[in-house]
Amino acid sequence: MMGMVGSGRYAPSPSGDLHVGNLRTALIAWACARSKDLGFVMRMEDLDERVRPQYVQSQLADLKALGIDWDGEVLFQSERLPAYEEVVTQLQERGLLYECYCTRADIREAPTAPHAPPGSYPGTCRDLTEKERDEGRKKLEIMSRGPALRLRTNNDTLTFTDRVCGEFTGHIDDFVIRRGDGVMAYNLVAVVDDEYQHVHQVVRADDLLDSTPRQIYLQQLLGFATPEYYHVPLVVNEQGQRLAKRDGAVTLAQLAEQGMGTEKVFAMIATSLGSKAETATEFLESFDPSTLRRGPWTFTAPETSQN
Repeated sequence: MMGMVGSGRYAPSPSGDLHVGNLRTALIAWACARSKDLGFVMRMEDLDERVRPQYVQSQLADLKALGIDWDGEVLFQSERLPAYEEVVTQLQERGLLYECYCTRADIREAPTAPHAPPGSYPGTCRDLTEKERDEGRKKLEIMSRGPALRLRTNNDTLTFTDRVCGEFTGHIDDFVIRRGDGVMAYNLVAVVDDEYQHVHQVVRADDLLDSTPRQIYLQQLLGFATPEYYHVPLVVNEQGQRLAKRDGAVTLAQLAEQGMGTEKVFAMIATSLGSKAETATEFLESFDPSTLRRGPWTFTAPETSQN
């Protein structure tokens, strides 16, 4: 692609305005990349049915308001479908994909394979006969959906070292590459796009830590380089739950309505990271990725006005 030595990235899904937790992760991702003289690229994960085009510009505007910049044009996954199909074809030609006819209920009710964590795919459709495959397709036709494509893995574990969470080991089940509705799965598109954008550093929330061993396994299978990973703690509400739009004033626009301008929001985010910076430039000058802590930050939304 674009001649960079390497990049960090931020990859939001434009399904709504970014909240404080999203913005905090974006700031960390930007500072981690810039502090190591890497490029920084922006990617819109716009394959999901919840995506709303109007949020693309509002998300980018909020990031710019905090002082976050990026290199080159924004990449849209919806414009990259041929690239994903090409990788799927490669995997099919290598005999590494198989059709899966299981519903979520089927997987939930099936016994888990020995030594596999709960929720892992038990391999139900891995070695079916042609007759059983026909029966599976007919079952899904009644439901007006097609089979998912799963990767035939070694069903082993993979260990990597995260720069925030330390050593982590995850089980590699036969995970989905293309969903039953035809949409490419997150684990595939993230890996393919990171390679395309020369991403050498991935900073994201630690709720995605479990997916990383699968992505590294796929990188190795495709001959791609593995980036450095930084999984940063989520921002939580007062009940210790992941921050969400239902928690009140949590976006820049909502907080502005409560009298908290962008400068105050930035200072609050910086303070949560041990910085007294008032701008992104100041934050970057004193930022050290090695000081990132594992504990979550509890955000208290200001009272919503009743007027």
